[in-house]
Amino acid sequence: MDRQTAYSGTKEVSAPLRFDIGRLEQHLRAQVPGFAGPLEVRQFRGGQSNPTYLLVTPARRYVLRRKPPGKLLPSAHAVDREFRAISALHAQGFPVAEPVLYCADESVVGTPFYVMGFVEGRVFWEPDMPGSDPAERAAIYDAMNATLARLHNFEPAAIGLSDYGKGENYVARQTERWSKQYRASETETIEDMERLMDWLPAHLPPPGPVRIVHGDYRLDNMIIAADAPKVIAVLDWELSTLGDPLADFAYHLMQWHMPAMEAGAGTGSLVGLDLDALGIPSLSAYADAYVARTGLDPRPHMPVYLAYNFFRLAAILQGIVGRVRDGTATNENAPARAQMVRPLAARAWEFAREAGAR
Repeated sequence: MDRQTAYSGTKEVSAPLRFDIGRLEQHLRAQVPGFAGPLEVRQFRGGQSNPTYLLVTPARRYVLRRKPPGKLLPSAHAVDREFRAISALHAQGFPVAEPVLYCADESVVGTPFYVMGFVEGRVFWEPDMPGSDPAERAAIYDAMNATLARLHNFEPAAIGLSDYGKGENYVARQTERWSKQYRASETETIEDMERLMDWLPAHLPPPGPVRIVHGDYRLDNMIIAADAPKVIAVLDWELSTLGDPLADFAYHLMQWHMPAMEAGAGTGSLVGLDLDALGIPSLSAYADAYVARTGLDPRPHMPVYLAYNFFRLAAILQGIVGRVRDGTATNENAPARAQMVRPLAARAWEFAREAGAR
């Protein structure tokens, strides 16, 4: 699979995710200042969780994200939380799309949704950024690092997000949550996942400071300016909450360790590449830059943070497998993600063993 081709752009809305465009247009005319049809709706190819649509009008483009229809895991697909996060961050000048409207009324498109402004720019679906050059890669990686550091430097109370999550004991709560979500969508027994669910709760890193965490921060979840190495929008805030910024940063570092999949079903990997020739920093240099910008240092507990994050991602992808089973998957590439669960679990257990697991 060529991820850049497979996930870029839009397509006709798939049958299970269609809704009454006329009803949506009527709602937006009434609720959004300056909105005027006619309205055309397309579905974005990328994304695996909340269906995302491009809304095109003669004067402006918007983006709509909604809960998927059908049976859902508890607490998943919280589009209301996404809208709250981008609203608070947009007010601070942080790079997110402009929040336009949140709607809890399921009669409009069938599930709750929100609308944000469309951001014109580039999305790189591969972390090695094919077609780029070493200088641009280096600059974009530095911008990506600086943007996450900026997020982690916000005091949640100062931007109106003091109650956006419990915050304390984040890794412990996430481990418990994703163990439950994994069980709810389990389709086969994976021994490494069983070992991790037993080992992780008793071997967690010490709690870090409470900050806003993105939860899925990686290159393909951001829009880069068309003419500069600048992050102009961070996307996909579904997993955001208050928690440990070191766990959030360690998740971002997973691409340096990600198992590569020939089918292209994974989240992208830097393993085996000549990073120096590409202009991409080493994991060590990248971590140094983050520590310098935040004063936060995950390195003393990195193996545990990585074991936790690979376990968590395996559980998230198992949720996609469960949606394939239940017929509620929102992307045609979803079935391919099933083959990633075992390699991710195996990599998580490798890091657990590095941290002392036996």
